[in-house]
Amino acid sequence: MLHVLLVEDDLDLANTLVDYLALEQIECDHIANGSAAESLINDNRYDALILDVNLPGQSGFHLCEKVRADGNDTPVLMLTARDALHDKLTGFEVGSDDYLVKPFEMAELVARIKALAMRRSGQAKRFQVADLMMDIQQHQATRGAVALRLSPTGWKLLETLMRASPKVVSKQALEHALWGDEVPNTDSLKVHLHKLRKQVDLPGLEPLIHTVTHHGVVLKSGSDKETG
Repeated sequence: MLHVLLVEDDLDLANTLVDYLALEQIECDHIANGSAAESLINDNRYDALILDVNLPGQSGFHLCEKVRADGNDTPVLMLTARDALHDKLTGFEVGSDDYLVKPFEMAELVARIKALAMRRSGQAKRFQVADLMMDIQQHQATRGAVALRLSPTGWKLLETLMRASPKVVSKQALEHALWGDEVPNTDSLKVHLHKLRKQVDLPGLEPLIHTVTHHGVVLKSGSDKETG
């Protein structure tokens, strides 16, 4: 069952949406205040966030921007009565993945939620696993206080693993992320992973990059649990 968060201050609309989504086997948490929504987003792993633009506390635009700044890659669907191009562009600029103008058909909302839930958003700009930090905008990666000097391939490899964490990434998916359809010889991925491990898993620190036999590679700490 999918699990989504609805942040909407129109209580009649919110109740209707929660009941309809339940019929579609989508569990929906609801909160009406933009600022109060932050704690729910931080404490839960949702398949999608549904944000109204005009909210008490803070706007949906501002909330989405903060979610992305925190490195959260949960797909975001914006709901609004505004249909001006400027407002749609603003939503995409702050990191939303899709946009639905009120009034809308319930079936369309469900279809968009299911489509978004099949992928994590590529809009997140900052990631953290244990003491490993990666800032996409600043193009900086650190393990504790140590700055990591990564090659372009090493950077892409780490970004791919960070975005997926704590899920396992298959060898084929890693190769495609690095080289597309032009995959070099079979040892290339192994060499780049070896280099990345030497830079990330420093002596005396908890290993974060793990090979899962017959499945692929995962980047996670011992406290992380893989989610399906």
